[in-house]
Amino acid sequence: MTEQDFIPKTYTNAIENGSFTWASPSNIALVKYWGKKEHQIPENPSISFTLNNCKTTTTVSFSKKDDSNAFSFDVFLDGEKKDDFKPKIETFFKRVAVYLPFLKNYHFKIETSNTFPHSSGIASSASGMSALALCLMSIEKELIEPDGISSTVEESHFIKKASFLARLGSGSACRSLEGDLVVWGMHDGIKGSSDLYGVKYPFEVHQNFKNYQDTILLVDKGEKQVSSTVGHNLMFGHPFAQERFKQANKNLSDMVSILKDGDLDAFIALVESEALTLHAMMMTSMPYFILMKPNTLHIINKIWAFRQQTNSKVCFTLDAGANVHVLYPEQEATSVLEFIENELVAYCQNGQYICDVIGLGANKL
Repeated sequence: MTEQDFIPKTYTNAIENGSFTWASPSNIALVKYWGKKEHQIPENPSISFTLNNCKTTTTVSFSKKDDSNAFSFDVFLDGEKKDDFKPKIETFFKRVAVYLPFLKNYHFKIETSNTFPHSSGIASSASGMSALALCLMSIEKELIEPDGISSTVEESHFIKKASFLARLGSGSACRSLEGDLVVWGMHDGIKGSSDLYGVKYPFEVHQNFKNYQDTILLVDKGEKQVSSTVGHNLMFGHPFAQERFKQANKNLSDMVSILKDGDLDAFIALVESEALTLHAMMMTSMPYFILMKPNTLHIINKIWAFRQQTNSKVCFTLDAGANVHVLYPEQEATSVLEFIENELVAYCQNGQYICDVIGLGANKL
């Protein structure tokens, strides 16, 4: 598909007002995307676990305006008006206006809430933008399909376009609509993969990876030191960028075999290497950043020691921040959670962590 396939031909139904609510999860990349071209196109493909408990719930209420000269909307987080969110939404609306030509015809009230701290490295932009995109797609579906009774907007197109729109708000948001593994970015070994939207992982997944656990250790709940947009832009002219893009493509190929065979040792090695490589790219950019905190390193070393002592299959990954995602098979949940409580919680801000599990994706409420 191309961008042109997401431009609607006509709207046949008239709607004065209404509202839709969607809950959409965050995701954690196993093979990381870092670096993008114009229009939110990734420099390399990525694959992620869709989370279940870390999610954003968004309600979009809309009412017809007398004019269609400009975008009109208000944004609320946990019931509090957030005008500082408006520039990002304005940018998003500008990017998607050609694909959602009804946007200037309505005033929107966007009400959102997270189950996790905003801007704390748990990809709130991914869950937030995907939830918003789904709400807007529900509006468009009503404009095309009176009372939602027609099959004009097929479910597969609905999800693809929502993922396509979400990507234009936040790249990784396109991986948050479905579960439990999602690929974003063109890859020769994955049929149907696209730079324009995320696709559900199409191949066999070993039982070892079913109901995989992710406990997120909140090392630092404050605002991120550097935004993802700034971080991605630092890949332009980065001396190691091209080798990194090649590495990510190879790692995704290797991950296909790992997921099929259930090789947990290979999974651990690849996932941890990907996490450290992401941070290495930030540390070797210009300007350079160290996003990990001292407690991040304490946790990593504790995990390595625990794994060596017990032969556990626990491992870690990181996003572009200080928090640590502790990944482990379902059958190790009791022992790993005991380890977390006894040895890792002390390194979390206020002792806080979030227990999550790989989920099924977004749902309409």
